[in-house]
Amino acid sequence: MSEAQEIDYETIFLNAPVGMCVSRHRVIHACNNALARMFGFEREALLGQSLLVLYPTLAEFERIGARIVPIMNEKAAYSDKRIMKRADQELFWCHVTGCTLTPVDPHSEGIWTFEDLSEKLPVTADLTPREREISALLVEGKTSKLIARQIGLSPRTVEMHRAKLMRKFAAATSSELVHRLMGVTY
Repeated sequence: MSEAQEIDYETIFLNAPVGMCVSRHRVIHACNNALARMFGFEREALLGQSLLVLYPTLAEFERIGARIVPIMNEKAAYSDKRIMKRADQELFWCHVTGCTLTPVDPHSEGIWTFEDLSEKLPVTADLTPREREISALLVEGKTSKLIARQIGLSPRTVEMHRAKLMRKFAAATSSELVHRLMGVTY
């Protein structure tokens, strides 16, 4: 490519191999083809939609939105693994990474990437929204105390949810639970 030739950033964005979107106040302002395919939508149908359309529930959308604000205020970036929802209502594990263009108001403008982890981390049990949230944090290696502090619950309540998850996944230990959440079989 000659130096005089301009780079077509729009074509690069639209055809990037990873799901991407630009959001303004948690509304999809632009997205690429990979994001639309991953979530099972036509790209144009996502434009102008709240990011809520990609979440299993309104409560999860609100909790995650509130959780990222202090982190984005401090670091201007955020990343986690969480369960998301496709257009056909199928739930799947997704690695979400984003950065804000305005750290004083993290939701005003953001750039987000989405990686479908469903082949590596299948969703294997019917989980409540709170169990999905705690599962995502357990997979990150967080302790019950850290999880409790992060999501505003008591450690005892987190332990109660962990016990329910252990029963649902027939896991004898916390380590085994994390492996099962990640789709690792013995």
